[in-house]
Amino acid sequence: MSGPGVMPAAPAARPAAPEQGAARGPAGSGVLGQLLLALVCGGYAVGAVLGWGSPRLSMAMGDFGLSLAAAAAAVSCLLYARTRDSRFRPAWVLFGISSAMASLGNAAWGWYEVVLDAEVPSPSIADIFFLCFAPPAVIGLLVLAKRPVTRAGWVCLALDSWLIGGSLLTLAWSLALAHTADIEGGSVSYAALNLAYPLLDIALVSMILALHFRRSSAGRSALNTAIGALALTVLCDALFTSPLLHNSYRSGQILDAGWFAGSLLLAYAPWVGRHRESERGAAEEPSARDARPGAVHPAGHPATAAHDRTSQISGSLAALTPYLAAAVCTLGILYNVVNGRSVDRVVLVTACTVVLALVVRQGIMLIDNITLTRELARQENHFRSLVQGSSDVIMIADPSGTLRYVSPAASGVYGRDASELENTELSAHIHPGDLGRVVHEVRRFLAADPADEPTTRIECRFRSGRDTWLNVESTVNRHQGGLIFNSRDVTERVRLQAQLQHSAEHDPLTDLPNRALFTRRVSQALTGRRSGDRGAAVLFIDLDGFKAVNDTIGHQAGDELLVQAARRLAEAVRAGDTAARLGGDEFAALILGDTGEDRPAREGHIQELADRLRKRLSEPYVIDGNDVRVAASIGVAFAEPGQNAGELLRNADLAMYRAKAAGKNRVVLYAPQMQADVVRKAELASRLRSALSAGEFALLHQPVVDLATGKVAAVAAQARWRSGQGILFTPAEFLRVADNGDRAAELGRWTLEQAVAQAAERHRSGHAAPVVVRLGARRLLDRGAPPYAVEALLTRYGLPSGGLVLELADSDGGIPQDALEQRLTVLRRLGVRIALDGFGGGHAAADALRRLPVDILKLDRGLVEGVVESARQHKITAGVLRIAADLGLQTVAEGVDRPEQVVALRAMGCTHAQGMAFAGHLDEYRLRRTLTHGTYALPAGPVVPAPQAPPRTALVPAASGGAGAVGSEPAGSGGSASLVTRRAAPAVVAQAAGAGMPRGPRPLGPHHETPVPPT
Repeated sequence: MSGPGVMPAAPAARPAAPEQGAARGPAGSGVLGQLLLALVCGGYAVGAVLGWGSPRLSMAMGDFGLSLAAAAAAVSCLLYARTRDSRFRPAWVLFGISSAMASLGNAAWGWYEVVLDAEVPSPSIADIFFLCFAPPAVIGLLVLAKRPVTRAGWVCLALDSWLIGGSLLTLAWSLALAHTADIEGGSVSYAALNLAYPLLDIALVSMILALHFRRSSAGRSALNTAIGALALTVLCDALFTSPLLHNSYRSGQILDAGWFAGSLLLAYAPWVGRHRESERGAAEEPSARDARPGAVHPAGHPATAAHDRTSQISGSLAALTPYLAAAVCTLGILYNVVNGRSVDRVVLVTACTVVLALVVRQGIMLIDNITLTRELARQENHFRSLVQGSSDVIMIADPSGTLRYVSPAASGVYGRDASELENTELSAHIHPGDLGRVVHEVRRFLAADPADEPTTRIECRFRSGRDTWLNVESTVNRHQGGLIFNSRDVTERVRLQAQLQHSAEHDPLTDLPNRALFTRRVSQALTGRRSGDRGAAVLFIDLDGFKAVNDTIGHQAGDELLVQAARRLAEAVRAGDTAARLGGDEFAALILGDTGEDRPAREGHIQELADRLRKRLSEPYVIDGNDVRVAASIGVAFAEPGQNAGELLRNADLAMYRAKAAGKNRVVLYAPQMQADVVRKAELASRLRSALSAGEFALLHQPVVDLATGKVAAVAAQARWRSGQGILFTPAEFLRVADNGDRAAELGRWTLEQAVAQAAERHRSGHAAPVVVRLGARRLLDRGAPPYAVEALLTRYGLPSGGLVLELADSDGGIPQDALEQRLTVLRRLGVRIALDGFGGGHAAADALRRLPVDILKLDRGLVEGVVESARQHKITAGVLRIAADLGLQTVAEGVDRPEQVVALRAMGCTHAQGMAFAGHLDEYRLRRTLTHGTYALPAGPVVPAPQAPPRTALVPAASGGAGAVGSEPAGSGGSASLVTRRAAPAVVAQAAGAGMPRGPRPLGPHHETPVPPT
């Protein structure tokens, strides 16, 4: 056959990412494919050398064998373009079309030679297919190449192509093409056909050489394979068109083996890149991977060195291409001159155009170089302005640590000229305390992968020109084996951070450590000591009476007092100890242990220190020229093995509160029993929350006895709690553990409702003794309680007027007296009697007695206990009773437990009493039995006339009348007591033995209750 071989494969475009579908075959698949390709090409070459065994088979293999090889290349390129989605897909489609043209040309050639057994006409249809092979291949190369981005670039590309093509045309024309154009005086079409093949080869070679140095980095292996196929095809075409082989060529000879190998190389080209890149196991070529942004390598790195060498070689060859083309053109002219022939017009015209193209190209390059030089100068000036005008200091250090460049900003930041810092060791300017850390960070940074860590940040102290240390923050980058430091002064920021840290950890008023810092230091003291060392101690300090200072002389004076107290506390502890303000008037001190002392000596030393501190804090404070006094309650807790900071602080806090409960102004050491009491109280409070709903509360009543007659004048209701464990708690016990005011309010509402309900039931049964319910004054004015709650209860249960007596449990100055007076007045109009409870036990009782509409005065236990033994107490109690008598009030003595107290109180004029001298708190059954008998025997004693008193209202209204009715006791009243208005009834005591029979039942003993363990 005669005709050109197959166009070699162009570079394969590797997908940018695995998800684009680039199948990665095993490493051995690439080697296997190359081995198979070599075997097929070698087998074809051996067959061509041996003549294939027969002339006809030789022609068939020479024609249809090449057609099959080109068809395989076309199918391979089109299949790769179909399965791969990339920007190089059009190139492989064009290569497939080019190979299809070659396959059709060889098939047409074989049709004439093998099938028709005739000479191939010239020109023929095969020549058309062969001539259509080159244009798609050239366009495909343009797609694969790195295309210019400017018009000047495209012009230079065209000129370079013409320089290469023109020089090759000049040389080829001088050597052979001129002879080919003149042989045998053939027709113009025949000459043109003979010249078309070498001219197309020259065009292909020109494009490949022009685009070789502009090729893309993607698919480098496929591009190298395509270049090899191209070289082999061009060589075979050159041999085919030479006069030596053209006339003697027959299909199936060794020359066809070159075209066959070129076609198979083109078929293999798009896949070779896939196999080789799979072996590398990366998504990009090493050169591209190393050249990506951020991939900075130090000098000497293999990837950097290889990339630099490749760039230098490519740049040098690209620069020499025009001059090599001119040299080849000159060689063609010299060949004609040396052979004594005249210069052919084709050679002359081509040479002139080549020289003209060279001149134009050099002119364009000169203009481009001038433009680049100006741009470089502009960028350099821009960079210099940025560096010199930047407020940050830019320093470049070589690998040895010597500063080679320092920007002018150093004079403003460091107070030192840049020339003073240049050529000096960087380590000489860094604070010795930070130098080790900086060196370690630099070494770590240089050893790290630049792709993973392109920069790092270092903060250290740098020596300034004023011989001070500045806090400097530097961003560090790699630079030719050295480092670039972009530094800025952050001294103010560091100072501000330190101030913020100090403010977050210290009290703003006293500047002592706050609770957070104190807790952290306690934790450090505990974790940093030996487990058996119990020397560390915490002192919790509370100023007694500080609230009164704020209330009397103002909060500003209170703040000044806290400042002075903090100063005294700080002066009292050692330098290694910690004094802190925890909030309000609470302070604390951490006293570190001394391992040289034993435990008792250490505890004695700490207790002595705490007592000195208490005395020091209790000394007068001079505020605005006045002496202000407060006391100090101090709790002390010692560290125990395995204890954390929270437990130690809690123990000291418990000890402090125990000191306040014991009378204040004292030092108390923590004991484990304190925590046990707290736990017991918490458990009791937890059980109390569900006691009401579980029905564990019961209501007991204690009789109130008329001291003149011994009759039961009223019953005092009181709640008792019998827990699920069978323990009976008194109100003093369970109210002490009530967790909040809501719980106490709920219990008060329950007590009032049950007392009213049971009193109404007893009234319907014929026992009209009123019920006395203790109710806090705050509860009467509680806005959260339902309005008119007392009135609603009286109406709901039908308790008659005068059947309820309310004892005011508190009457301190914090309660609005006007509102309380109005509320009590409304209740008295409904027949509710008002008793003032605990008179003589509070400072506000006298004011309440003066303002409130009170009917009954209930004496505090303190006025009753010493009335027999103490003459002074006797006079005080007598005076209180005389005041009540003058005001027309009934009096009830609470806590009357002994008969002699009954005699003494009756002699003083006390009208009623309750206590163990008569009965304890009774359940409903015993209460009804007592009310049925109705009278207690009074102890014997002298008849002492009661003090003269104005008419007074009875404690219990007459059974037949309303509130305050006057009359005598009706017969058959069932023991109900009814006092009438009188001035001075004698207190007659009947002797049980002298009367022959008792006035009433024998005195009832107390109702025995389950003993309650002390709390």
